[in-house]
Amino acid sequence: MGLGSSYWSEVIEVLREIIPVYDKVNSIISLGKDVEHRNRGISNRVLPGNKILDAGSGFGNMSKTALKLTDGKISVTLYDPLVPMLKNTGTHFEKTPDMANGVFEHIPFRDEEFDAVLCGYSLRDAINLRIAISEIHRVLKKDGRFVIVDLGKPDSGFIRAGVAFYLRCILPILAFSAGGKLGLKFGTLYGTFKRWPQNKKLEGLLLEKFSRVEFEKDLMGGAIMVAAYK
Repeated sequence: MGLGSSYWSEVIEVLREIIPVYDKVNSIISLGKDVEHRNRGISNRVLPGNKILDAGSGFGNMSKTALKLTDGKISVTLYDPLVPMLKNTGTHFEKTPDMANGVFEHIPFRDEEFDAVLCGYSLRDAINLRIAISEIHRVLKKDGRFVIVDLGKPDSGFIRAGVAFYLRCILPILAFSAGGKLGLKFGTLYGTFKRWPQNKKLEGLLLEKFSRVEFEKDLMGGAIMVAAYK
């Protein structure tokens, strides 16, 4: 499970191109609920004094939410495959966080280095999902938390078809209205959704490595907030 190296390369190239409109369009296509979902996913799972890895950080929105919820009393490392994204991200923080460049499948940190790993709308872009989860588990300390906020793939076939219709037909219109021609490139989300496991399957994958998983859903399962505990 995952995008595979070929499709991953396509997705990464699209992400590189949409950097100028990324934040604006992301908020629109999540129906304005991205902030709420980040807050719900992170609350009480990132604590003052924690060392955090924001994996697939994008503009660092997960980190910014965690910093706000802990009054800035955490240590943050942003980790993303796109160097231009990281360079742009540093300007969004009061104090520039540590940064590293790479993919989920080869995280360049020691075993048990972080108290929490955050993935906001990014784990879905893993090349190999099982390896990505294993790597994230490796760098987490004992009792560490893996927090995922992302699209969900509902277990109900009927609802899943509705989410697919939104991503394939409605999302491009909203993305174009917010980001113009660049917004249309968000259509690749549908391809990542097709390759993303259903919610129950994702929960099972996490339980292969983690001792406990809290799985919260919104928008009829089309959005998920997950915490997996090592």
